[in-house]
Amino acid sequence: MPGIDYHQVVPSGGVLPVHEYLPGHDGPQLAASRMTESMAESVIEDFEAAVEAIDRLDVIVAHHANLSTVAAARVANRRGIPYVVFVHGTGIEPRHHGGYADSIWEQISGALTGAAGILVTTHYVRDELVMPLVSIPDDRFMILPCGIDLQEFRPTEQRRMRDKYGLPDRYVICPGAITELKGPQNVVAASPYYADLAPTVFIGDGDLRQQLEAELGGNGRFLGFVSERDKAGLINEATILTAAPMKLEHFGIIYAEALAAATVPVAYRGGGVDSIVTAHVGTLTERTPQALGEAIRDRLENPVRTRLMATQARRRATTHFDNDTLSRRFAEWVSDVAGFDSSPLSAAGA
Repeated sequence: MPGIDYHQVVPSGGVLPVHEYLPGHDGPQLAASRMTESMAESVIEDFEAAVEAIDRLDVIVAHHANLSTVAAARVANRRGIPYVVFVHGTGIEPRHHGGYADSIWEQISGALTGAAGILVTTHYVRDELVMPLVSIPDDRFMILPCGIDLQEFRPTEQRRMRDKYGLPDRYVICPGAITELKGPQNVVAASPYYADLAPTVFIGDGDLRQQLEAELGGNGRFLGFVSERDKAGLINEATILTAAPMKLEHFGIIYAEALAAATVPVAYRGGGVDSIVTAHVGTLTERTPQALGEAIRDRLENPVRTRLMATQARRRATTHFDNDTLSRRFAEWVSDVAGFDSSPLSAAGA
C-alpha cells in the first residue's frame, strides 16, 4: 500500500504467536496466552527490536492487549512519545480464563494503563472484557466499530457468483473457518428448518469440513476457501447471512459486511453482535440451532419484510460502518489523545 512501510517480525523461537488457531498456517503456532514466561518474553523482545529499528515515530498504535503492546509501550516510553492500544477481544479474553503467565499479564496491564488512549470496537469489549481486568478511566476509551468498504460490499442484482458456483436465486451464506469455535456445526444443525426454501452455502475451511459436509447432505454446499473478491460477491448476492459461534463475538465483521450488502443477518445474540444487528435490519436469536433455523425460515417466508430490512440494513451500514468516515474519526482521535495539532499522522502500528 502507498505510504506504508512493512516490517516483518520473525519469531526467534520459531513458533508463531497467535490468539486462536490459524488453519491456514503450516508452521508451529501457539496461543500467546499459553506461552511460558520465557517464551513470551522472547516474543516481546522480537517485536521490540522491530519497532525500535524504525527511525522516526510520532505515535505508536498497538494492537491487542498482548505481547506486542508490551513491546510498543517499552519503545514509546524510552522515546518519550505517546502510544494508543486497539484492544481486540481475542487478545484479552484468555485472561478471563487464567491465560498468560502472571508476570507477563502484569506487563500487559501496565501497558494498557499507561496508554494515552484505548480503542475498542464495542461497549461489550470495554465493559465486559477490559474494565473487569484493568482500571482505566472511561474518558480514555474510544468506541469505534470496524469499517466496511461500501463499494466492495453493496446491493447487487447481478448473478455473477450464482452463475459461477451454480447457486439458486436465494441462498443463505455462512462465512468463516470450519472449526468448532466458529460454530458451523450449529448452522448445519439449523439448516433442516429452512432447507426446502434455500440452501446454506459455507465459505471457509477447517478441520470439521469433511464431517459437516456429510451431515449437511443436500441442505447446502461447502465451497472451501474463496478469493476475497468472491467472498464479497457471495455475500452481496445472498438473501441471508448467518453464523452461530460457540462463544460471544466481540464485534463480528461479517455482520457489518452483510448490512453493507443489503443481505439480512440472522445470528446468535450476545456480545458485540447486538451493537451491529438491530431489530429493523436483522434478527438475533437464542443460542440454539432450532431458534436460528426457525428465524431464518421466518425471513425466507416473508420476502417483503426481508427486502425492507435489507434496505434499512444498507442505510445503517452507510451511517455507522463506512470505512472512510471511521478512518477519519480514528485519525482525529489519535491526533487528539496524542496532543497533535492536526492529522494525518506519522505512526507505527505494532
